[in-house]
Amino acid sequence: MRTFREAVQSNDFSISAELTLRQEYTAADVYRQADALAGLVDGVQVTDNSWSWVQMSPLAAASLLMQRDIDPIPLLTCRDRNRIALQSDLAGLRAMGVTSLLLTRGHRVPKDHHLQAATVFDTTGRELVAMAHAMDDDPSIGPEQQFFIGTGARVFLPGINWRAESLRARADAGAQFLQTQLCFNIDTIKAYVEALVRAKLTWNYSVIVSLAALPSAKTARWLKDNLTDSRIPDWVIEKLEAAPDPEREGIRICAELIQEISAIAGVSGVNLMAMGDAKAIPAAIRASALRS
Repeated sequence: MRTFREAVQSNDFSISAELTLRQEYTAADVYRQADALAGLVDGVQVTDNSWSWVQMSPLAAASLLMQRDIDPIPLLTCRDRNRIALQSDLAGLRAMGVTSLLLTRGHRVPKDHHLQAATVFDTTGRELVAMAHAMDDDPSIGPEQQFFIGTGARVFLPGINWRAESLRARADAGAQFLQTQLCFNIDTIKAYVEALVRAKLTWNYSVIVSLAALPSAKTARWLKDNLTDSRIPDWVIEKLEAAPDPEREGIRICAELIQEISAIAGVSGVNLMAMGDAKAIPAAIRASALRS
C-alpha cells in the first residue's frame, strides 16, 4: 500500500479525500465509503467534528480505514482538547501506525451552538505541530514511522512583499505539507502558489488544494456564507443553478478543476472535501481522468 506521504513526495499528482462522518455512523458506513474510494485516492482524511458538529472520533475512523488497507489522514484541532488530551491522541495514533496528520488551530465554537460547548484553545496550531514533531525525536522511531505533518493555509492574493511568517514558523516547528481552504478560483490559486515559490516555501511544504463536488447552488451559497474563508466564485453558483442535474454539474466542475490544478507548478495534489454524497467524490476523480 502506497502511503499518502509517499504519494505527495513523489513526482505524481496526489489525490486524497474526506470521509463523511456522522454521529450515528457505524463501522459499516466507514467501510462503505472506504471501499468506494479504494484505488482512487492516496489517503483518506478523517475530520475532527467539522463545523462543530459531533461526529465519529477521527481516531476510531482512522483505525477502521487501516482495516481496509487505506492510509488515514486524521485531522486534530486545538478547539476541543487540552494539551494532555492532544498528546494522548497523538500517542494513540503513533501506536496505531498512523503516519500522516493534519494539525490546525480550528474555529471557535459558535455562540449559538446547541450543545453550549466551550472552546478550549489550550495550545496554538504551531504548538500542536511542534508537539507532534517532538515525538519523532524518540530514537526508537524509524524514518518510516515518523509523522508527516500538515497544516492549514488560506489561499488569497498576496502582495509582492508577503513573507508568510506564520507558515514559516509552522515549517520550523515541523509542518511538511499545507492544505488550503476550499478554493475554486484557479487564478487565485496560481497567484498564491507563485508567492509561495517566491518565498521559497515550496522547499519546505508540499501544497494540497481543497476542492469539492458541490451538489447544488444552495450548498455552494451555504458554504460561501458560513465557511467564510472559502473561495467559491459566482460562476460556480450560476452553473449549478442553471444545470438540469446540479449534482452531475458539480461533479463535472470538480473534475475540470482537478485537471487544471494538476497542471499548476508547485501544487502536489488535491483533497476532495465530503459534501454528504459518498458517490460524488469517486465520480469526480474518475471524470478527471487522473485515475482509472
